[in-house]
Amino acid sequence: MTLALRVPEELSARVPAEQRGPGRDRSSVRLLVSRGTEVAHHRFPELPEVLRAGDLLVVNTSPTLAAAVDGTDGHARVVVHFSTRGDDGRWAVELRVPDGRGTTRPRAGGPAGSVVSLPGCVHLVFEEPVAAGNERLWWVRATGDVPALLRAHGRPIRYAYTERDQPLSAYQTVFALPYADGAGSAEMPSAARPFTERIVAQLVSRGVQFAPITLHTGVASAESHEPPYGERFEVPEASARLINAARAGDGRVIAVGTTAVRAVESAAGDDGVVRAARGWTELVVTPERGVRVVDGLLTGLHEPEASHLLMLEAVAGRAAVSRTYEEALRGLYLWHEFGDVHLILPEQAPHAARCTGNYW
Repeated sequence: MTLALRVPEELSARVPAEQRGPGRDRSSVRLLVSRGTEVAHHRFPELPEVLRAGDLLVVNTSPTLAAAVDGTDGHARVVVHFSTRGDDGRWAVELRVPDGRGTTRPRAGGPAGSVVSLPGCVHLVFEEPVAAGNERLWWVRATGDVPALLRAHGRPIRYAYTERDQPLSAYQTVFALPYADGAGSAEMPSAARPFTERIVAQLVSRGVQFAPITLHTGVASAESHEPPYGERFEVPEASARLINAARAGDGRVIAVGTTAVRAVESAAGDDGVVRAARGWTELVVTPERGVRVVDGLLTGLHEPEASHLLMLEAVAGRAAVSRTYEEALRGLYLWHEFGDVHLILPEQAPHAARCTGNYW
């Protein structure tokens, strides 16, 4: 899906919400709520009033890594974006070039056998592209401890629309958990960023439940609107039970972020029942495939070409997504990971119109 919309540069959120004025915190963003093609405007702290008792929020507990590291390719300066660690110990990485403004521009990786040097005497040996015919992401073998390298020398991945580097804490959500093996996401599961402990407590007090899942996101790249690569995920048994119980009752299953949609839908059978699952998912949620579990979605606003819009269309339908994005532009909502958020809710009773391959 491609929307015929142009997002003005001034609508890019250049700094986190809490840095945009006195008295603000990370929840100080706007909340666009859509039910079909009907749109309502809220502030994010009003979320507990928009949801209802019995609703279930599926949240991603993956922490954000300091995944960008400076290095050298021969005598040339490069920046390595660590994306995903494979089961064989290799890492998928994206190679980029400093642009002189504190950010980077893309550069093809490889060729096979080439070596990039990083701090702490760590070296990356390029072996093969992650996807045939695409030179952006490559599998590399590292001579040292990559999680230790990222802790000591890494910084969060930053794209050109942001104003300056931010501390890693600015990219962590309230749901992030540490993983003993140093696993995490190359890019923040940003839909959950506006949540605060206070808002979570208010939601719980109103009868809204939370189901934690994990999906470690790789490097999407702001310039390459590619379908997502395989990513590691886990849906625990307890969360699967919560999701199935909500579906059996009157609750709505609302994914916080496209990562949560991908994880839950990967764990769902053709019968719509979610079962505990872990491993790798290659699932791409499209309108043709549809959604089997998710009733609603809380997500950020992204460029109209972005491949994730196919997922939004699968949840809400093309007319609803087009209407919402037009309204977001008219209302001067802010885009990207530090921007405003969009809550898609069903326009009819949950579960009544679940399908695979049709709009609803």
